Amino acid sequence: MKEIEEVLSEEKKRVDAVKAPAGFEARLRGALDEKINRKPRRTYPYFKLAAVAVIFFMLAGYNYNAFAYYGKKLFGFDDVISGTMKDLNEKGMGQVVDQRTTLFDGTELVIDGIMTDENQLVMYYTLSNPQGLEDTLSDLFSPGKITGFLTNAHVESGVAKLNDEGTELKGTGHFEPVNPFARKLTLHFDQGPENKEVQITFPYEPNKAMQTQIKQSIKKTVAVDNGTLTFKTITATPTTTVIKGTMDVPAFDRIHYGFTGVELMANGRFMDQLGSGVETSMSGSKFELRFDALPEKLESLELVVKDFIGYKKLDEQIPLAEGRFSLGGNELWIQDISVTERGVEVTFATDSNLLLDGVKIESGNKQTELKTTINQTEEKQEDGRILNKRTMVFDTKSEPEYLLIEGIHYVKQYNKKVDIPAR
Repeated sequence: MKEIEEVLSEEKKRVDAVKAPAGFEARLRGALDEKINRKPRRTYPYFKLAAVAVIFFMLAGYNYNAFAYYGKKLFGFDDVISGTMKDLNEKGMGQVVDQRTTLFDGTELVIDGIMTDENQLVMYYTLSNPQGLEDTLSDLFSPGKITGFLTNAHVESGVAKLNDEGTELKGTGHFEPVNPFARKLTLHFDQGPENKEVQITFPYEPNKAMQTQIKQSIKKTVAVDNGTLTFKTITATPTTTVIKGTMDVPAFDRIHYGFTGVELMANGRFMDQLGSGVETSMSGSKFELRFDALPEKLESLELVVKDFIGYKKLDEQIPLAEGRFSLGGNELWIQDISVTERGVEVTFATDSNLLLDGVKIESGNKQTELKTTINQTEEKQEDGRILNKRTMVFDTKSEPEYLLIEGIHYVKQYNKKVDIPAR
């Protein structure tokens, strides 16, 4: 016991010596939902209980409280959840909240419960009004964010379903993760024709957050045409698997394909991709990929860059006439050529994930660069393919003879794999 007291005494001296960084107080006050006088975050109210408890709180993060968790099933949401979320609810992994408020038109809002882990907070809610919801539903409830102690979690997605009578709506909202030391959370949402912000505060029990399964570095880089993808980290929780990384691909947004072709394989089975996002700033581009939760018994794990944006150099000269032409293994349909007040207009169609690069028209020995592209539409073919139809405008009135194409941005198959240790 004497040894423990000595450890505690030394640890307390070290903690008391910790100085908050510049500006910490201002940031902390901005994050709090009420004014409370607290000691620095590393000092805990039960400090004297045991040194091992102090170390446990400092190092474990979301995992520290999972052992005390006893959950409850949230009833009535089977129609708006499926797969992993439904399984978790069946296992009673929800935290019951049952916080109620009345909206501007008499509708009752109930925050039924939440599920939380290191990747996200999922809120379950109910709107009910015996007079009906359908006519004013778009004005009633538009969740924006959840705040609390060091928490500013914005909404990321959601789904809801109205009952046949139009009097009750059950829904879920997925938010960014909340701080594991918060004790109260405040939902901010807009309502009414003027989008007035309303707040509702409810208790939060962080000891009911679910335990993180995997949190580790990847640090693997995959080369693609004109750039690289670097996969940095993976965080797998009971609700979702998040992979974060950085990207140096200047042509990434030239076609609307994103990370659709980047897949996660666990135990030889591809996991459902739930979404992706890209954040670009002066320092570069960061990406985040979200997949379904991993199996409990994990034997193997790998990322597969099946396909991604690519670039092919062509330097093609195509006789400018209506018809179909081969373009680097893809097809180009020229549908109309005309001279208008704007200049020469060439209407054409390609597969939806293909973009022409370095386009010019040639008449005699004169070349005219593309001025703009207008009237973009999509056409669905009988075989299910989606064609992207648009019109190129060239600032000349001379009848064109050739269409010059320097290259194409397209979806390219890479089939490159990144092994991730299954810990």
